[in-house]
Amino acid sequence: MNPNAKAPRIKNDDVMYLMLRDGRIAEFNDKKATGAAIDLVNCDFRGLDLRGLAADGLDLSGAYFRQADLRGVDFSKCRLEGASIHATKISGTYFPVELSADEITLSLLHGTRMRYSK
Repeated sequence: MNPNAKAPRIKNDDVMYLMLRDGRIAEFNDKKATGAAIDLVNCDFRGLDLRGLAADGLDLSGAYFRQADLRGVDFSKCRLEGASIHATKISGTYFPVELSADEITLSLLHGTRMRYSK
């Protein structure tokens, strides 16, 4: 196990994170657009429906998305290094160019944490 890897966390004291956990994606996007502070590093998103998420500029490093619905989300301008997408729905999802198709496939099928190409 990577000594730098952190267990996914549920941040019960973070309003922005809790909006996503509660399925309030549109409200999250509105608050994000106003410049609200957002810290989603190493967060637990397992089983959540995140369709419609405006992910531009988000740091989702180390995030845990097991069995989440990510269909149509554009992650191309956010950070996903170290995230895991095991058994997620990813139809129509855009990923950062730093992530190879092999990294995405390994994470989708086996739950590995995605590594950026150098």
